[in-house]
Amino acid sequence: MVAVATPARVDVNVDALPAHEPYRVSVAEYVAFRQQGFLVVPQLVSPEDVDELRRHTEDLMQGQLPEQRAAKLAERDTHGDSGVSMQELAAPPEHLSPEAKAEYFLRIHMLHRKLALHERYLLHPRVLDVLEALIGPDVLALQSMLFLKPPGKPGQGWHQDSYYIPTHPDSLCGAWIAIDDCDELNGAMWMATGSQHEPVYPPKQGYGHGDRTLADATAVGGVSDPDDAHNDLARIADRYPQLLVPARAGDVVFFGGHVLHRSKKNFSADRFRRSFVGHYCNARSFTQWGADAAVDPATGMTNGSHILARGDTHLPFAQPRFGTPCAATLPPEARRRHGEVASMPMGDMDDGMMGMEPADPDIEHDHGDDEE
Repeated sequence: MVAVATPARVDVNVDALPAHEPYRVSVAEYVAFRQQGFLVVPQLVSPEDVDELRRHTEDLMQGQLPEQRAAKLAERDTHGDSGVSMQELAAPPEHLSPEAKAEYFLRIHMLHRKLALHERYLLHPRVLDVLEALIGPDVLALQSMLFLKPPGKPGQGWHQDSYYIPTHPDSLCGAWIAIDDCDELNGAMWMATGSQHEPVYPPKQGYGHGDRTLADATAVGGVSDPDDAHNDLARIADRYPQLLVPARAGDVVFFGGHVLHRSKKNFSADRFRRSFVGHYCNARSFTQWGADAAVDPATGMTNGSHILARGDTHLPFAQPRFGTPCAATLPPEARRRHGEVASMPMGDMDDGMMGMEPADPDIEHDHGDDEE
């Protein structure tokens, strides 16, 4: 079942808010995220921030950043891989025209480990405000991606993000900041709304993660292939209403790690579909993904490679390389106060009702006549 529709949006007048005032997620937004598997928060990122991101991205596309001049571009077949992905910070070949340079890359991964601006937007306080409500209160920043998607570039077929970035418990959430307005013509995202209730389907072979404990969770092939005939997840996505998710520059789309989503080709002649995407999980979830620091030899845990963005955690975490303020930069005492939320459990009151009593593990509870 396929239908083009605009998902429910909750308009927010961010122009009336002072800079960096915390964003408060509404009940309607919280419910929409749980029901749909995704949430669009209009104009969460200010026009000034979007302009900064756009200018930076245009400089990067032309190879004008100082950091790019020091990096060497690996040789690759741009026709064979369709300019799909780059892991390194590099400039396009110098001999190309400005137009060809702008169309050279489709996406670049993990630039928050190389550029201060990308670290700052991965830890954008208004984005973290929403994440704190949806998956927090403790938030770990895992991944950044810059999508450029020039005209004519391909989309990405149906997939689940937790297939690529497993966390345990599974609390993965993406935050997709629109740098350009996007719609069906230039390759906006599609969501199989309600599919967040599906398990993560494991791969038939090769890289990928999924739930192999369920008796009938069949292994899948062709994940992310834009051709539905070759992507086994397309049959699962067809069980759900498939909604086009248009966005204006400054809108942020939040989506859980299980929800099936895709994008299609940029069919426009001259419009890019640029976006800055971060992936996050609850900071008390365990992950073995994305190491760039020492890995725990006993468990393979890589939490120490990722930045504690909000709250606190009993697990290792990394400091921001460029000093962006976040929970990781707070003193331990401040983080601990943020996590003191369970000091008053439910207990019997003298009047026979249930209420809140101070937690003291050294007090022996006397059930008395209430004991069953």
